[in-house]
Amino acid sequence: MTDRPLTLMAVHAHPDDEATGTGGVLARYAAEGVRTVLVTCTDGGCGDGPGGVKPGEPGHDPAAVALMRREELRASCDVLKISHLEMLDYADSGMMGWPSNDAPGSFWRTPVAEGAARLAELMRRYRPDVVVTYDENGFYGHPDHIQAHRITMAALELTEAAPKVYWTTAPRSMMGRFGEIMREFGADIPEPDPAEAAAMAEIGLPDDEITTWVDTTAFSGQKFDALAAHASQGENIFFLRMGKERFGELMGTETFVRVQDATGAALPENDLFAGLR
Repeated sequence: MTDRPLTLMAVHAHPDDEATGTGGVLARYAAEGVRTVLVTCTDGGCGDGPGGVKPGEPGHDPAAVALMRREELRASCDVLKISHLEMLDYADSGMMGWPSNDAPGSFWRTPVAEGAARLAELMRRYRPDVVVTYDENGFYGHPDHIQAHRITMAALELTEAAPKVYWTTAPRSMMGRFGEIMREFGADIPEPDPAEAAAMAEIGLPDDEITTWVDTTAFSGQKFDALAAHASQGENIFFLRMGKERFGELMGTETFVRVQDATGAALPENDLFAGLR
């Protein structure tokens, strides 16, 4: 036994991603005395500017947006009681196919080895027992999410530690209802074309392939408030339309697939730290 606290490291692409996919577990484990470390890879400069101005539109200043989003991220971390925030500060690459993908300094253009070396240094410093990031498709194909996955898995190879490793996911049963839920809260969504529908059908995993279901119902209010802290992106954060009560009913479980484990903890599990305490 050592005096080192159990440690969870979440590696995310942008400010606000920490709340969307892992806000519940970050809040829950912080409350349980786990040290929580958030690594945010990009500056979020391709997000909305003041008044909802979009990237590429007149008045959108990526540097100013990045500064604004940094402050929002810090506010979100305060809500979730995150112990340590580490920002790699690569330039936000924007959505797949945007010109910003190939801009100098963009995360997508950064060599994986470079990003992995920086992340490995953080892993050696914090020695996480659990690492969470995205799957190889970045959950839904965003270039910065894909790159976060790549540097995380490469960084793990560079270190001698063997933490439990998880990729965020969503049950297909929930994804299948997502359009219905969006319409419930007034979203005007057209019927997707066949290619889009096929792509959506591949997001997440069949329920029986999900290894880890973590009940975060008691912390859904914190998760909602963490999302709300990213006020500049509120137009893009659909979940805020639900209101806190309905949000808690629908978003009280966070799901993962376990891809590395040396504990032998039985699956399925309901605790990222199963086998470690």
